[in-house]
Amino acid sequence: MSTARGVRARARIEVTAAIKDEARRQLAAEGAAKLSLRAVARELGMVSSALYRYFASRDDLLTALIIDAYDSLGEAAEAAHAKAAEESPAGQWVAVCEGMREWALGRPHEYALIYGSPVPGYTAPDATIPAASRVGQVLIRIVRDAHQAGGVAGRELPAGLRSEARRMAEDFAPDLPPEVVAGLVAAWAQLFGLVNFEVFGQFNKVVENREAFFRDAAHGVARHVGLAGVLRAE
Repeated sequence: MSTARGVRARARIEVTAAIKDEARRQLAAEGAAKLSLRAVARELGMVSSALYRYFASRDDLLTALIIDAYDSLGEAAEAAHAKAAEESPAGQWVAVCEGMREWALGRPHEYALIYGSPVPGYTAPDATIPAASRVGQVLIRIVRDAHQAGGVAGRELPAGLRSEARRMAEDFAPDLPPEVVAGLVAAWAQLFGLVNFEVFGQFNKVVENREAFFRDAAHGVARHVGLAGVLRAE
């Protein structure tokens, strides 16, 4: 009996992976808004009723794809951080940013799913939050380590932002000063804005050497966050 269950479990894993792979192909060809369980089933030679045993709805399939994409991006950021562990905090920051960019350029349709236009009629459930937070947690870890070592130069915030900065600190990193957390949130938005511009073609006929441009911009964001130390060599 246990052998039969194991065979069925492996078969389910394989079919689930095939469904996701076909859905990703549809994302690349048609975009997330046109993702269809019936179309996925047709391409796999399955009847729709069989596919619904794996994903109850299009939204369930989208959620699985979104979690996979966030996890894959998070793994890329974590790997870049581990590889740069011996560098300065600023060097680690830039390495992680470059890892994020490389992932996004290599998997633009998955990047678009998580950082592009919202899918009409779809609201991401709370189940996506842990995966979505992985990149942010890597960046927070770098700044936290630098702060504990006395290497973060916080800046004074305007009076109108202080209460909001305190709220963000309580929500995301209560062990860091509010002014540092406010800088982190701004940095997160700037970094993904840079990646968005490149992935979605906004730098066409504007920036030619995009790798060097991004690296310099990531250096600038690191300074804005308050990271001290020698940046990674060019």
